[in-house]
Parts: sequence; structure tokens; C-alpha cells
Amino acid sequence: LLPCFLQGYMLKKGHKRKNWMERWFVLKPNIISYYVSEDLKDKKGDIILDGNCCVEALPDKDGKKCLFLIKCLDKSFEISASDKKKKQEWIQAIQTTVNLLRAGSPPPHKEARQKRKELRQKLLAEHEELERQMKELQTANENKQKELETVRKQLEAAAARAAEEEKKRLQSQVELQDRFSLELEREKMVRQKMEEQVAQKSSELEQYLQRVRELEEMYKQLQGALEDEKQARQDEETVRKLQARLLEEESAKRAELEKWHLQQQQTIQMTEAEKQELENQRMMKEQALQVAMQQLKQLELERKEALEQYEEVKKKLETAANNTKSWKDKVAHHEGLIRLIEPGSKNPHLITNWGPAAFTEAELEQRQKSWKGKKATSE
Repeated sequence: LLPCFLQGYMLKKGHKRKNWMERWFVLKPNIISYYVSEDLKDKKGDIILDGNCCVEALPDKDGKKCLFLIKCLDKSFEISASDKKKKQEWIQAIQTTVNLLRAGSPPPHKEARQKRKELRQKLLAEHEELERQMKELQTANENKQKELETVRKQLEAAAARAAEEEKKRLQSQVELQDRFSLELEREKMVRQKMEEQVAQKSSELEQYLQRVRELEEMYKQLQGALEDEKQARQDEETVRKLQARLLEEESAKRAELEKWHLQQQQTIQMTEAEKQELENQRMMKEQALQVAMQQLKQLELERKEALEQYEEVKKKLETAANNTKSWKDKVAHHEGLIRLIEPGSKNPHLITNWGPAAFTEAELEQRQKSWKGKKATSE
């Protein structure tokens, strides 16, 4: 319903009998009609509305509630609504209708009719615009279909050309595969030769590493002497570190024994012409092996007696200091073994784990002879 239109059952007070009767009221733009029932067949009267009418609420009386009064020029109408909400709705609707009549504004239903008419015209214009756009889209779609047909033909021609090119590419790929297979065979042969050369170089490297191990052993002994000087200044740690050093020496001797044992096995596999000479060398090595075994037993005894030598720590401290001084002399003598790597000469030289050696092959042979002499005197 529009704001000014309202309908419903209410009680109306009669003008002659002053009795209350239930009527079906219908509010229209400038009139209120009331009927016996809502089927609108038996009309009982009208209340003409104009700018001089007014509506006001009344207090409850005579057992009737929710009362309000409609005043016109000729008569007044007392009406009772079913509840307060209905009462307020009717008062607001009637007052709004009277205000519109006073202001001379058109009735709300005429405004609604005008708005609906404008809306229909607007929808009609939009519909015509939509039809025009649909025609344009249809025309554009037909043009697109023609263009797509042209593109499809071009794509078919391109696909044929691509198939021909693919055939040529596959043929060239087969040729390239044959060529690559030949190159792979060549690379396998080259790699096999390289592996043989690497095996040869590895055997040479193993021989060279044997020499390097001897130098490393001497370097370890130098470190052990320096550590002895530090360890002698401590109490219980001195004995434990001394035992560790004895164990290292024992392991070094055992490694030397194993090396001699391997050398004996290698000498057995030599030719018959060299057996007599190697037999003499084996006897000498067996004697050295026995001496080494005795040294090992001696080292075990020393390791067991290390705990009992705690009282002699001060004396060993002085001995360690003297040993350190002597080792320093040896280090100065063999300075070329442990000094930093520097740019060498362009002549052939030896290679160690730390880089180019600081001595020539002739110097190495001279040092080996001196080591062997010292070893023979110690035995």
C-alpha cells in the first residue's frame, strides 16, 4: 500500500443512535469509505477529506480504547481502532492525505502512475538500444566468422608446411644422432686412455706419498716435543698426555712393523735373480723387526710406569726444555721441510701435500742417507 492508502476493520460511533458498529474502512486519496464487510458490496457511507479536515487522538471512554476523531466542515466521526499501532497508522495516513490536499500536490497514486509510465518508457528505450546492440553484435559476429574461416584456411596451410618442416627436421635429427653416436664412441676411447693414465699417475702418487709420510712423522715428533714442554707444567694432565704420546709412538712403531711386513711380502714375489740379494735384506729387516718389537715392549713398560713418575715431573720439565732446544736446532737445520710455500724456480721439483717442496731431489737423497745413518747408530 502507498503511504496515504490504508484499509481495515474499526468501530464507528453512530450519529443518531450513538452506538458502535464494526465497519471496513478504506482510505483513498481524498475520501474514506466504510463498508459492512471487506467484500466492499454494502457501502454505508463516505468521509469527504479536504484541506479543512483534521484528525486528533481521543482519550479512552465508555469502555472504548484507541479512539481518534476526524473533523470535517459538516460533521465529526469518532472511530476506535483495534490497537494503538493501528490507531497511530490511521492518524498518520489521514493527516498525510489532508496535508497533501492542503498543499495542492497530486495524489500519491497519480505520482506512482507517472513514475511507472516513465519507467516503462525508459525500459522501452533500453530494450530498443539492446536490440540495436544485438544487431550490431550479430553483424560483428558474422564478420568474425568470415575472418575465422580465413584464419582456419591459413592455419591448415601453415599446418601442412609445418608437417613438411617436421619431416625434414626428423630426418636431420636422425643424421645428427648418428653423428653424435660416432662422437660418443670416440669420447669413450679417449676416456679409457685417460683412465689408464690416471691409474699410472695414482701409482706414482702412492710412491710419493710414502716419502711424504716420513716427513709427516718427523713433523709429528717435533710437535710432540713442543707439547712435552707444555704438558710438564701441568699436574695430572702431564701424565695422561705422556701416556697418549707413548701410545702414538707405539702405533707409529706398529705401522712401521706392518710396512716392513708388507715389504717382506713384496720381496717374496720378486724374480729368482733378485732372491739372493733380497734374502740378505730380509735378514737385516728381521733383525730390525726384533729390535722394534723390543722397543714396543719397552714402550709398554714405560706407559705402565708413567703414573709412578709423577714425582719426577720437575726433572722431566728441565729435560723437555733441553729437548725442545735441540728440536729447535733440528727445525732450523731442516727449515726447508716446514717453511711456508713460496714461488720456486722453473726447474723440475718435488710435490708434497702442502705444495711444491722446498728442496731438490739431491737434497732429499742426502737427508735420507743421514736418517739411515742415525737409525743404524740407534740400533
